[in-house]
Amino acid sequence: MTIRQITTASLKQLKNTVIGNPSAKLALSRDTAFIHSLVDCLNHPPTSGEPQGSHDDIRVEAAHVISSISYGSEAALASLLHANVLQSLVRALSSWQVLAISLKSALARALRVFASAIIEVTGPTLGPIRIYSAQFRAEAKIALNYLFEFDSLDVFLPLLADLSTQTSIEIAQLIGAAVRTEVHRNAVIEWLPRVERQREVKSRRGWERTGVVHMTTRHGAWAIRTLTAKIQKRDSKIQDAALCALAALALDNPPVATVLARVSPDGSKQTDSLHAPNIHSVVAMPPLVLVLSLTKSRVTDVQLAASLCVTNIIRAQANNHPGAVDHAAALTVIRVLNRILISPSESAQNQTKACHALLLLVRDEKDICLEVYDRGVLANVATLVKSITPTGEPSDWDIDESESNVILREAALMTIASIALFDRVIKRDLADNIQLIPLIRACLSHKSVGVRVGACQCIRALSRDAAIIRTNLTDSGAGLALYQVFKKEDEDLRVISAALAVVCNLVNDFSPLRPVMIADGLLPRLTKLFKIEDQGIRVNVLWALKNLICKSSLSTKRGVMTQLGWNHLAELVNDVDPQIQEQAFCILRNLAEDEEGILLAFSSLGEDLVANCISVGLDSPSELVTRETAYFLGNLSNGTRAQQDLIFTHPPILDLVHTCMADGKSGVRSPLVSCVLNLLTSNPRRRQDLVEAGFVSTLRHLCDWTGAGGGGVSVSPGGLGSAGGIGAGSIGMGTMRHHINSEDDKDAAGLARRVLDLMDTCVIGDML
Repeated sequence: MTIRQITTASLKQLKNTVIGNPSAKLALSRDTAFIHSLVDCLNHPPTSGEPQGSHDDIRVEAAHVISSISYGSEAALASLLHANVLQSLVRALSSWQVLAISLKSALARALRVFASAIIEVTGPTLGPIRIYSAQFRAEAKIALNYLFEFDSLDVFLPLLADLSTQTSIEIAQLIGAAVRTEVHRNAVIEWLPRVERQREVKSRRGWERTGVVHMTTRHGAWAIRTLTAKIQKRDSKIQDAALCALAALALDNPPVATVLARVSPDGSKQTDSLHAPNIHSVVAMPPLVLVLSLTKSRVTDVQLAASLCVTNIIRAQANNHPGAVDHAAALTVIRVLNRILISPSESAQNQTKACHALLLLVRDEKDICLEVYDRGVLANVATLVKSITPTGEPSDWDIDESESNVILREAALMTIASIALFDRVIKRDLADNIQLIPLIRACLSHKSVGVRVGACQCIRALSRDAAIIRTNLTDSGAGLALYQVFKKEDEDLRVISAALAVVCNLVNDFSPLRPVMIADGLLPRLTKLFKIEDQGIRVNVLWALKNLICKSSLSTKRGVMTQLGWNHLAELVNDVDPQIQEQAFCILRNLAEDEEGILLAFSSLGEDLVANCISVGLDSPSELVTRETAYFLGNLSNGTRAQQDLIFTHPPILDLVHTCMADGKSGVRSPLVSCVLNLLTSNPRRRQDLVEAGFVSTLRHLCDWTGAGGGGVSVSPGGLGSAGGIGAGSIGMGTMRHHINSEDDKDAAGLARRVLDLMDTCVIGDML
C-alpha cells in the first residue's frame, strides 16, 4: 500500500481503509517510508500553501491513522515503534496550551491507544495472552519506560485536568490501561505540576532532601486528587475512566488504598495528601464509600470500573494481613459481578471484565474464594464457559468462533482456577458435580495460548488434591493430556511454565501418573527445561525433582541424580538465588529421608562436601534456606554414628546450629532441636560437646527452668494453662520441670525440654 502524497483527504481515506482491516494495516506497516512520514506529520505537517487549519487537520488525521494501526499486529506496532511514535506524540503534546481542542484530543487518544497496545506486549497482561518476539518485548519495554519518565509525565499528566472532557478522559484511560508495574505506579503518584513543585521547593529548608515527593507530603498524589474529584461528576464516561485509573493506582498499593478508604480528622473527604483546593461539593465520606455507591450505577461500564476499583482498594488494604479483607465491600462487588456474569444480555467484553475483577478479588484469599463459591458464582462462571465452548474437537472450534469468546474463555478459566485453588470441597465439586474436566482437557489443545494457560491453571488447582489426582485426573486422561502439552518442544514458554506447575503435583508419591511420566521421558525433559534462562521455570524444575525424590525408591533417587548431577546439586546449594538454594536443600532433605538415601548422599558427595553444604545453608540470610538446611541436618541425625559425627568433626556446623537455635525463628529451631535430641539419644557421650558449645543456656531460653514449689505446673500467660485450665494438680515438691515460653514454638519448647532432661547427668549415667 503506497500513499503518494499526504493530505487531509488522503489520510481520511486511508483511515477508513485500515479501520477493522488487519490485512490493510499489515500492508501499510510494511511501507516504512510512509510510516516515518506519517509520524513526522504529528509535528511537521507537509507545507502545501494551505491555511493553518489544514495543517491541524492533517495532524489530527495522522493521529487517527496511528491510533488505528496501533490496534494491529506485532508488525504494525513494531513499525510505529521503530518510527519513534511515542516520542513524537509526547513532543506534539508538549505545547498543549496552544493546541486546538480537536488536535489535542486526537493526540491524547493516539498516545493512549499506543501505550495500551505496548503494555500488552511488555506485560503484565490482562489478556488475551499473545505471542511476541523477545526483541520486540524489549523494545516495547524501553518505549513504555520512556512514557513514564518525569519529563514525559510533565507533558501529558497535566491534561488529566484539561478543560476538554474528551482529552482528560483519554489521559485517565491511559493511566487505567498502561499503569501495571510498581515503578510506573509510583511515578504517576509522586508526580506534581510545576507550580506545586516550586511551592514544595520554596517551603523546604536547606537541609531537607529534595526530589522525590511521597504520599505523606502535603502536596503529594496530584493524580489521585484529580481522579477522586472526577468520580463525583455525573458524566458516566468520566466516572468510568477515573475509576479505572484509580483502580490501577491502588493495585497492590497499601498507602494509596489506605488514603482512599478513610476520612480525614477534619471531616473532609480526603486527608491532606488528597486535599484538592479547587474541588467543591466535597462530602464528609471516604472516597471508597463513593466508589461503592457507583457499583449501583445504571451504566454497566461504571459498575464494572467501580467494582474493580473497590476490589483493588480493599485487597491492597489487607495486603499483609490475610483474611482481613473488608467483607461487606467484597460482598457488594460479588453481587454486582455475579449479576453481570449470569445476564444473557451482557456482552462478552463486559463479562470478561467481570472475570478479571473477580480474579483480582479472590486471588490468594481463601475466605473470599469460599464466599464466592457459597454464592454460586463458581457454578455460574462454569456455566458461562460451557455456553461459549463447542462440544466438538478443539480443531473444529476455530471455524466460526469469535475472538471475544476466546478472550472470555481464557478469563473465565483463570478465574475458575483461582477460586478452586485452596479449598478441597470446591475442587471436588468442580471435578465431580460441575464436571468441567472434559472441557478443560479439550482446552489444552486450543489454538489460543491464553486458553491453554487457563486450562493448565485449572488442572493445577485440581491437582492440589490427592484424591482428584488418583481418580478424576487419571481416569479422564486430563493428567496425561497435560503431560503431553508439557513435553512439546515448540510450545509457548508460558504454557510450559503453567504445565510444569501441575507436573510438580503429579509426581508426588501418591500419584498413579508418577511411574508413567518417568517411563515417558520426564527426567530428560526436566533437565532440558532447567537450562532455560527463566527463574520461575528453573525453580519449578527443582520443585518437581524434590517431589519426585520424596518417598521414592533408591533406584528413582539414583535416576534423578544421574540426570541432575551431584556436583551440579552442590553448585545449586551455593546459587545466588535463594529460591534455587531452597529447592536444592529440599532435594538434599528428601534424598536423606531414609538410611539408604543418607548413605547415597555421603557416598556421592563426600563428607567434606556435605559439611560445606550444611555450613552454607545454616549461614544463609534466607530463613527458608536455613529451615530446609535444618531439616536436612535433622534427617542426617537419623543416620549411623559415623554419619552423625560429621556435625562434631566439623566445628563450624555445631557453632552454626547453636547460632540458629539462639537467633532463628521457630520454624528453624524446631528441626534443629530435634536433631540435637537424636544425636544425644544415639550417643550420650556427646553431652560434653554440647555443653562446651553453649547449648544448655540456649535450650533453657527456649524452655525456661522453673521450680514447681507446691503450686503445680507454672504456665506463662496465654500459654497452655490459659487455654486448658491447668494449675490444680501437684507434681511433687522439688521436682524440676520446664516452663513453656509463649513467644517460642510449642514443638521446639517441648523438644528442648526433652533434650534438657536427657542432658541431666543422672539420666546420662543410666544410658551409658
